[in-house]
Amino acid sequence: MQPTQRAGSDRGMGRVPGAEAGGECGGGATVETKEPEAGGPMSAGLPSGRQRRRLTLAGVPGPVAKGRAFTRQALRDWGWDRTETSEDTLLLVSELLTNASLHANGCRELVLTADELALHIEVHDGTTTPPVRHSAPQRGIPGGRGLYIVERLSDRWGTHTYGTGKAVWAEIEASRLEYGMAAGR
Repeated sequence: MQPTQRAGSDRGMGRVPGAEAGGECGGGATVETKEPEAGGPMSAGLPSGRQRRRLTLAGVPGPVAKGRAFTRQALRDWGWDRTETSEDTLLLVSELLTNASLHANGCRELVLTADELALHIEVHDGTTTPPVRHSAPQRGIPGGRGLYIVERLSDRWGTHTYGTGKAVWAEIEASRLEYGMAAGR
């Protein structure tokens, strides 16, 4: 499936960043692999080159809360936690994880990849069925807003399938996460 591009984005569609044949996420160094119950500090500072963090969620109770906490810590470590966009990022992660939990046989893994250009968020799940974005969520009726929110908060998003699952990914440009930090926000 071809990636989906948000209207108004100036970057073209193409290969999913970080995706390699066979469903493995290649490129860049994995600087942290953290299981949900593991503790301890992660590497800190703005991403130089490419940094990747993975959180295994298969069979873990409360994957949305664990994924949000994991993402919050990564944003803090990278100095991207003091902007409005950092709150949008947490909502974006929540939506991707919730969609995987409700509609795609559960979350398997959350992968955050950061570099000087963007934060790339991937949620791996247990089905190859592509997500369906409802064109106009109906007022007063629960559901149908997840991918609409993903589209609105991200600069780009899409999916790619592999083996027995897929990843739904979204990107936020680093400049949006850094905005306001220099102004003392």
